[in-house]
Amino acid sequence: MREGPNIAAIAAMVGDPARANMLTALVNGEALTATELALEGGVTKQTASSHLSKLEAAGLIAVEAQGRHRYYRLADADVAGLLETLMGVAARAKALRTRPGPKEPALRRARLCYDHLAGELGVALFDAFKKNKWIVPGPEKTFALTRLGRVKVSTFGVDIAELEQGARPVCRACLDWSVRRHHLAGALGAALLENIFERGWAAQRGTSRIVEFTRYGETALQRAFMFDLNAL
Repeated sequence: MREGPNIAAIAAMVGDPARANMLTALVNGEALTATELALEGGVTKQTASSHLSKLEAAGLIAVEAQGRHRYYRLADADVAGLLETLMGVAARAKALRTRPGPKEPALRRARLCYDHLAGELGVALFDAFKKNKWIVPGPEKTFALTRLGRVKVSTFGVDIAELEQGARPVCRACLDWSVRRHHLAGALGAALLENIFERGWAAQRGTSRIVEFTRYGETALQRAFMFDLNAL
């Protein structure tokens, strides 16, 4: 009998179409009710409840009770990273879902990937970190901040020492499903997006995954991290 992680069990959990749609709906970090997730999965409330129990038992989602309601979210950033990577592979393999209605350019421009910035702006930001030698490659898609990089992000208002005390990798590459290149994830990716929100440069559009930058905010981001989106 083989020993080690049973990836087949996790793949089976994610591979069911209804469960896959439910998990995808949670990638932006939002917590949703079973009713909302049933609509996302295209199943009845009873069937959704069964799926959610299995996902919770598999450690892919967590549940939080508030009053009479139970809210479901992804278990952690690792699960979000797994889903975003799968979305990238699916896009590259042209395994795309077709939904009625207009395409959403804003979703491709800038969006949430769990708790960090994805889309064209997220990829351009990651490219800038590599081009300016603020990060260097590490093991398993992680990156380390260089001395110049530490100065850059500290100047932007990020407490590097605090990020390094956590269990989460500081810098990690996350495959972007729309651009099909990597954007910046990890604790630093989350901290940068939080800082962007605090500066008022951008905001999340309602409950969607779209991150809307102000005209000033997008210009300020590109100036702060020395990149021109149109030139990358």
